[in-house]
Amino acid sequence: MTSQPGSVVSGTAAAPAGAAVLPPAERGATVIPEKVVARIAARAAQEALVKHTATSGARAKPAAPRASATVGGGTARLGLTVDLPYPADLATVSRQVQHYVSERVAHLTGMRVTEVALAIEHLVPADGPGRRRVR
Repeated sequence: MTSQPGSVVSGTAAAPAGAAVLPPAERGATVIPEKVVARIAARAAQEALVKHTATSGARAKPAAPRASATVGGGTARLGLTVDLPYPADLATVSRQVQHYVSERVAHLTGMRVTEVALAIEHLVPADGPGRRRVR
């Protein structure tokens, strides 16, 4: 849209003569693909793990979380595969990650998260992945 100097341009386009204007709820919807929701979930899981690692004093760097998502009807079901630091209270850390990811994905996408299934793939020792000698 071009405008002449001194003219005012409004943010809405005028409807053609004789055309009915639909209410906003009937104009369409924003669709967020499952792949995008999964990426958001993986990033949120990474944020949650970084928070936990920073507060626990662990020095090891676990692998990046992987995520999958199933989206439909304004809801999302998430699957996460993560590495967790060890030693740690795994049940508590798992619940914190699930809660954080659920809240973050809901906030960023506007979807209701109905499930966050968490699979722990590896436990990463706080000293790092190297082998330690037993004395």
